[in-house]
Amino acid sequence: QVQLVESGGGLVQAGGSLRLSCAASGGTFRNLRMGWFRQAPGKNREFVAQIWPGGETSYVDSLEGRFTISRDDVKILLFLQMNSLKPEDTAVYYCAAGSTLGNFDYWGQGTQVTVSS
Repeated sequence: QVQLVESGGGLVQAGGSLRLSCAASGGTFRNLRMGWFRQAPGKNREFVAQIWPGGETSYVDSLEGRFTISRDDVKILLFLQMNSLKPEDTAVYYCAAGSTLGNFDYWGQGTQVTVSS
């Protein structure tokens, strides 16, 4: 069983930056595919970014290169660096983990990101 705890959310002005972190425990982190998702008020949860063991990454197209996902397999941490934030980035951001094939099976409790205009 993998446990995930996000941190780093908060209130930021448009154009600002935030760095989210996700601490993982209970699994072999280096073998996990890790991801970030977000859910805005009144909307479905959506994929943001993912990173495979070894570091290959993919992102939702709409980010336009503003976010960067990374991982530290020694400290067992996942990160999401968010730059040039926009009000439409306001959401609860979730960390997720899963095998390299299939679904994300493990989820954190989420961290709120609010971007003011």
